Amino acid sequence: MSSNSFAYSEQSGGGEATELGQEATSTISPSGAFGLFSSDLKKNEDLKQMLESNKDSAKLDAMKRIVGMIAKGKNASELFPAVVKNVASKNIEIKKLVYVYLVRYAEEQQDLALLSISTFQRALKDPNQLIRASALRVLSSIRVPIIVPIMMLAIKEASADLSPYVRKNAAHAIQKLYSLDPEQKEMLIEVIEKLLKDKSTLVAGSVVMAFEEVCPDRIDLIHKNYRKLCNLLVDVEEWGQVVIIHMLTRYARTQFVSPWKEEDGLEDDEKNFYDSDDDQKEKTDKRKKSYTMDPDHRLLMRNTKPLLQSRNAAVVMAVAQLYWHISPKSEVGIISKSLVRLLRSNREVQYIVLQNIATMSIQRKGMFEPYLKSFYVRSTDPTMIKTLKLEILTNLANEANISTLLREFQTYVKSQDKEFAAATIQTIGRCATNISEVTDTCLNGLVCLLSNRDEIVVAESVVVIKKLLQMQPAQHGEIIKHMAKLLDSITVPVARASILWLIGENCERVPKIAPDVLRKMAKGFTSEDDLVKLQILNLGAKLYLTNSKQTKLLTQYILNLGKYDQNYDIRDRTRFIRQLIVPNEKSGALSKYAKKIFLAQKPAPLLESPFKDRDHFQLGTLSHTLNTKATGYLELSNWPEVAPDPSVRNVEVIELAKEWTPAGKAKKENPAKKFYSESEEEEDSSDSSSDSDSESGSASGEQEEEGDSSDDSSEDSSSEHKSDSESASEVGNKRTAKRNSKSKRKRDSEDGENENEKSKTSDSSNADSSSIEDSSSDSESESESESESESRKVTKEKENKTKQNINPLTKDVSLLDLDDFNPVSTPVALPTPALSPSLIADLEGLNLSTTSSVITKEVRLKSSEEKSRKTFKDYNPHIMVSTPVFVPVKTHVLLHRMSGKGLAAHYFFPRQPCIFGDKMVSVQITLNNTTDRKIENIHVGGKRLPVGMQMHVFNTIESLEPEGSITVSMGIDFCDSTQTASFQLCTKDDCFNVNIQPPVGELLLPVAMSEKDFKKEQGMLTGMNETSTVIIAAPQNFTPSVILQKVVNVANVGVVPSGQDHIHRFAAKTVHSGSLMLVTVELKEGSTAQLIINTEKTVIGSVLLRELKPVLSQG
Repeated sequence: MSSNSFAYSEQSGGGEATELGQEATSTISPSGAFGLFSSDLKKNEDLKQMLESNKDSAKLDAMKRIVGMIAKGKNASELFPAVVKNVASKNIEIKKLVYVYLVRYAEEQQDLALLSISTFQRALKDPNQLIRASALRVLSSIRVPIIVPIMMLAIKEASADLSPYVRKNAAHAIQKLYSLDPEQKEMLIEVIEKLLKDKSTLVAGSVVMAFEEVCPDRIDLIHKNYRKLCNLLVDVEEWGQVVIIHMLTRYARTQFVSPWKEEDGLEDDEKNFYDSDDDQKEKTDKRKKSYTMDPDHRLLMRNTKPLLQSRNAAVVMAVAQLYWHISPKSEVGIISKSLVRLLRSNREVQYIVLQNIATMSIQRKGMFEPYLKSFYVRSTDPTMIKTLKLEILTNLANEANISTLLREFQTYVKSQDKEFAAATIQTIGRCATNISEVTDTCLNGLVCLLSNRDEIVVAESVVVIKKLLQMQPAQHGEIIKHMAKLLDSITVPVARASILWLIGENCERVPKIAPDVLRKMAKGFTSEDDLVKLQILNLGAKLYLTNSKQTKLLTQYILNLGKYDQNYDIRDRTRFIRQLIVPNEKSGALSKYAKKIFLAQKPAPLLESPFKDRDHFQLGTLSHTLNTKATGYLELSNWPEVAPDPSVRNVEVIELAKEWTPAGKAKKENPAKKFYSESEEEEDSSDSSSDSDSESGSASGEQEEEGDSSDDSSEDSSSEHKSDSESASEVGNKRTAKRNSKSKRKRDSEDGENENEKSKTSDSSNADSSSIEDSSSDSESESESESESESRKVTKEKENKTKQNINPLTKDVSLLDLDDFNPVSTPVALPTPALSPSLIADLEGLNLSTTSSVITKEVRLKSSEEKSRKTFKDYNPHIMVSTPVFVPVKTHVLLHRMSGKGLAAHYFFPRQPCIFGDKMVSVQITLNNTTDRKIENIHVGGKRLPVGMQMHVFNTIESLEPEGSITVSMGIDFCDSTQTASFQLCTKDDCFNVNIQPPVGELLLPVAMSEKDFKKEQGMLTGMNETSTVIIAAPQNFTPSVILQKVVNVANVGVVPSGQDHIHRFAAKTVHSGSLMLVTVELKEGSTAQLIINTEKTVIGSVLLRELKPVLSQG
């Protein structure tokens, strides 16, 4: 807002305002010589004059400028007297801005604000809801105990206001009044109880926040409102959703039994085996009861699930912590994808999300293993994010992925961020501790880092090596010697102290080196750091006890130096050691045990995650982030052994609803019941009959909604376990039908209209859930309101139309894939003329309900993953696999005859479709017996394959004669990656570890296609799907025959006919997924050419580009 702009100058009085501004300007100019402060003072004088003007336009502009000052963080408190005079202005726009100002400064200027208290009280009766709400906000901002009764009265009146906005502000005022006067708690609880019954989504979040602040332990207030809150959740504003979800998490932990004991069932049976039949039956019944999920428990989980796709990170985090704390372990996995999605947010959000993932990944690695690459460190990440990602990668490390992670860590160690590089080295140490197979590899890698130029890297490596050597010190004498040499160059105190401790612990294994190290340390004892001095004293004591002949004098010299050191710790340690190891008359009984004390076997340090002990805090809270209990933190209670009575959540308001229902509507219920009982297939036709009752504002409408939603949620809960799946139909229709979740129920005929209301609240979030991004079909809710009369009119028309055209064979294509009840898909034969082959393919995997009413007009792909599974053949059936243009004879060594004790093995790729599976690459292995004896029982033993990779092995070879040879075939599904397939090649006596790593060109099958089809497919694979590079070579290397020979030698591609001499095209598809791989070599002027590769598989494309470029460049 500009300080010299008058938005309302065209109104009467605008000229006077302008004159006032000009006068103020003229008064400023003479005072310019006095500096900035007097100028600011004059500006405020200008505003005061405008506020005292008789013209509303001047006052309005002054208020806009003042609110603009507040927004910019400037202090406008000195204008309080001038502003508060306008609180009784008849101009609504001015009054609104005055209230905005007063809310900000009422607490600072309490005395002046009290003078206008009667005005605020009058404003509470204002016909404008915004003025009423603003007056209540200002009143609650005056922090003076004397007006507590006035505030209490105002809150009570506002809580019964017709406007939900005013009721919302009443809920906000409750918290302010409670902090001002906690003695009002009981009266405030009454108001909270009343507001909790409110049906408006605008009020729900605010009143739950007040509940959490004032009386979080009064769980009994929630019982009757539990189902309503669950059903309203998707329509509440985002910050209200966060508060409600956290409250319902605590509620669920007190009202439902633990869903985590399901795996204990068999153990219980075994323990009860010898019990009497009656005892056995009683305990079994009890166990069954405790393991049956309460329908209300399921209701909460189902209604929060769609919020995982919320645009608000706090909502997603709240749902994630709810699932983590109250859902069965088998269902927690759905939150992982949503949490990984949040890693694309800003760094502050990433930090909190990564902290929570770090805690989760300790207990359940499997949740985040598929998203391992999402936690790779980016160069642009701040250090705090990098260290958290390292923590998660360490938690996810296992035998299958450790080789990949170690390669990643190698890169991190070279980072310019020294703190991050040091953290990486600690991570390598933890991986070495947790995974014994790579301990030696990690140790060798850390020893190599000791020659690094960076002192911090070397120091951290020394500290980690020290911890690793404690686990198996006997095997690593050479490393200890190598580290002793580093003492001359390392200056970091912690590293020097670690080396000295290692030498002291292993002084008997390095008897020649240890005394010399002590000699060198004694020379510079006085200049060392205190930490190093303590370890020098320890080393001297240990050598004195094991090799006193060489080190007696040295140790005494060091003890004398330590005796007069400035640090009292070192002086105390010196006296202690002298009395313990040097025998004299005063020595106590401990002296004889000195060697056992100093050289006792120390336990190896346990390298644990710093997030190991955070799981006792609720995820997503400040306490979890700080790892300490914050003020106001409410602890999650333990699950009850026996569930409290679920009937406390039943709300019996059916009679009340009938009382408020118009007589005409009551008469229609009987026909509706009869209709539903006759044909369940028509339930969808009436599901939008009361779609907007919560917003209607009429007393009867609101009363009906409360009764309907609570009763129906009760019915929904009681029959939850009968339902196999939930689905929503009529995509493409603006009033989405939200009734399919109840289509299989036996009790639908009891209350048809109640169910309509439930479906608005409970299922509205699932109606548009054909999300392209999320294959779990959790979707953002999309609730749409209509007038009551219109929706009922549409319902009548639908019912009449459907009665005339009942078709029991009609099937409903549901676009939801809810997994709440382990849905079972029903196969449906779709008529060929109605749906094209591509559309039929699109429908694969969709849940087809047996009780449906319509076929949807629009069908979308269920997810991007399903789309990616479609091969180009689905869309282009005329493109077929062709025979290979060239088969290279190059073989690769699988097992050398020296390593295989005479058994040699070589493998090559015949470039033929595999007979064992259409997704497998064919591999031929030639086995040779180079010994003079028969080799028996040659077979494939254990397989260590990456996730998803499969292998079809050759049949066992009974025997292979001396100097004999045999060729066998295998099939390996490499999953379109160049990962190594590791397995054991075994004979009767031995097993040998072997690896097959495919060249990227062998992961392809050639395809035949026309130039037109090639260009068409290439046009669809641009942008991120295209990689290119420039090749420089002699002209003779760019002849068609040479290019053809070089390309097909590297990759198994087919040749595409080209109408242009300077462009050469090749096409193939990946073996596993069938994704197209299009290669173009376009000759340019001179001796250059451009190599272009188009494919969805960008990783394979870039690897192939790197392999083709040097081949085409060389002569």
